[in-house]
Amino acid sequence: MSVETRAYAKKLVSQMTLDEKMSQMLYDSPAIERLGIPAYNWWNEALHGVARAGDATIYPQAIGLAATFDKELLGQIADTVSTEGRAKFHQFTKKNDRGIYKGLTFWAPNVNIFRDPRWGRGHESYGEDPYLTGELGTAYIKGLQGNDPEHLKAAACAKHFAVHSGPEADRHSFDAKASRQDMYDTYLYAFKRCVVDAGVEAVMGAYNRVNGEPACGSKTLLQDILRDEWGFEGHVVSDCWAILDFHENHKVTQTVQESAAMAVNNGCDLNCGSAFLHLKEAYDEGLLSEEKITAAVERLMEVRIRLGMMQDYPSPYDDIPYEKVECREHVALAVEAARRSMVLLKNDGLLPLKKEKLTSIAVIGPNANSRDALVGNYFGTSSQYITPLEGIQQYVGDDIRVYYSEGCHLYHDKVEALAHVKDRFAEAVIAAEQADVVVLCLGLDATIEGEQGDAGNEYASGDKIDLRLPGLQQELLETVTAVGKPVVLLLSAGSAMDLSWAQKHVNAIIDTWYPGARGGRAVAEALFGDFSPNGKLPVTFYASTDDLPDFKDYSMENRTYRYFKGTPLYPFGYGLSYGRITYSDAAIDRTQAAIGDTLTVRATVKNESAYPLHEAVQVYVHDVESGTRTPIWQLRGVQCVHLAPGESKTVEMTLSARDFAIIREDGSCVVEPGAFRVAIGGQQPDARSVQLTGRKTDIFEVVLEGETTAVEY
Repeated sequence: MSVETRAYAKKLVSQMTLDEKMSQMLYDSPAIERLGIPAYNWWNEALHGVARAGDATIYPQAIGLAATFDKELLGQIADTVSTEGRAKFHQFTKKNDRGIYKGLTFWAPNVNIFRDPRWGRGHESYGEDPYLTGELGTAYIKGLQGNDPEHLKAAACAKHFAVHSGPEADRHSFDAKASRQDMYDTYLYAFKRCVVDAGVEAVMGAYNRVNGEPACGSKTLLQDILRDEWGFEGHVVSDCWAILDFHENHKVTQTVQESAAMAVNNGCDLNCGSAFLHLKEAYDEGLLSEEKITAAVERLMEVRIRLGMMQDYPSPYDDIPYEKVECREHVALAVEAARRSMVLLKNDGLLPLKKEKLTSIAVIGPNANSRDALVGNYFGTSSQYITPLEGIQQYVGDDIRVYYSEGCHLYHDKVEALAHVKDRFAEAVIAAEQADVVVLCLGLDATIEGEQGDAGNEYASGDKIDLRLPGLQQELLETVTAVGKPVVLLLSAGSAMDLSWAQKHVNAIIDTWYPGARGGRAVAEALFGDFSPNGKLPVTFYASTDDLPDFKDYSMENRTYRYFKGTPLYPFGYGLSYGRITYSDAAIDRTQAAIGDTLTVRATVKNESAYPLHEAVQVYVHDVESGTRTPIWQLRGVQCVHLAPGESKTVEMTLSARDFAIIREDGSCVVEPGAFRVAIGGQQPDARSVQLTGRKTDIFEVVLEGETTAVEY
């Protein structure tokens, strides 16, 4: 930000009384009319579209966007989200509507690492890999904030800082204990990319403690790492009512005044909640200085100035018209994102369906006609929703008879309260018997998979206790499949599920995630081959929770594809298509290099099919010789290419010293001399990916020479 902006903020704050300063540290900040400062509510959401403020384009949930592996697409989507946010903000302000969810400070993206598939909020994230999360989070932030260094289109917020990924039921009291190696190797990496590379304006703390310190009042996280190590200049906001947890649940303070003071003294500027209503008492008790308050409010005024909220510092984005909200172009982009997000997990040749060869289809399952299974959480309101059932009906018109049965409730043992158990099973079997092919729509939705308080069930507060399909869904799957008709399983879920039985017994499986308001249109187009699914898994699918460590254990040992020693059901980076992609002429420019040199890896990628295809070319690195625990493989490069039928392109990616670095047990980041492996291909270089796809990646042996060298992590 400019010297001018900072000076303006200092001037404004210098004219405030102490009480006025404190009032601006609440998320619902009152106006200071004598200084020309309007009232402002900081709380707004934009995880995958402007949320909770009426009409807006609803894109696929974040985990679905991650399955595209495409940072350019993420940036484009975020740009449209901030466009809609701007248009809505201007009109709301003209009507003097300054309420919650109406502002320009978006508390997104969520860049926590989806370390365990049982975590209910994992679908808000970009998956389990720090590198991919950093790339996609950075792109989303840049798209939201715009490219004007002096004026923010909107303000993004990287959350939840840090080491936050369940369990939801214990988040207000839980102490996430992580080694320095895991902190810097896994949990902090994406946050640093958001701060250093994307210039994110805000960071939100987490509810939990991290190694004994409450995250929203952690000197280690907020001062030592965020501001001192990374040079963060934006503002820090607490998670909502998290500061009350300091004394009520974490028991690190005795009173609300002590909690508020701890948060501010350690770098938290804005309170989502009520603790900062007690700042004056904390000041009177000598727990807090006016200097700390002044510094916090100056940071808050800086962002409001850059957003154009002061009359004498207008924004270049003020003229975005309301007609941009859920406009045709944005809706088209949302449907395209849904297409790009789908992951084809299995196909024995049944897909794509041939419309001319069918007379009837049975669409069965609790998610077949569910709007909840379209939108995930933190969503807006769409003017139109298209479920898979509706999408298929619209696609086939009157040419093909579509039979429908809910089959079972999402998680209860019956649909109707007074009915017998399995009250929709017979109907599901009848529908399957009438049809040429069955489309079975199973999975979850955000009413049972999500955030404590928003989602929940009788046992896990939004988390999953295991990876099985809930309720009667597995029995429904087996019962319908036993009819003997070809079966396509459409999984709607934001996390990995145990599909072991389905992998063996159904003809095809597509993971649709939560595909957005009109996702059913993209589902139908995928089924009938208007396009080929091309998504890649941003998470590992395990066979069961027996393969996983304890949910509360934050060690990365045996977690995610980077450290998992078992055989996954579906690996990270995996995804099939209807077409055929081939790799040739793979090469690396050197197999011996000095530490600090860059290396270029390349391959020619060809589309040998009749379908236009997107391919996420992936580069992985493995340190062969280090005595430190290192990832089995780790993603260090992604490039998405679009290939017309028959087209080939040469893809190049450059690896720097950081890409060969390891994180030692003390948290230091170094490159050691020795042997490395570098792989390039359309998947992870593991045996299970080869087994599922029938193709291998190219792997190169590289030797780095020289002295062990510290590098920026």
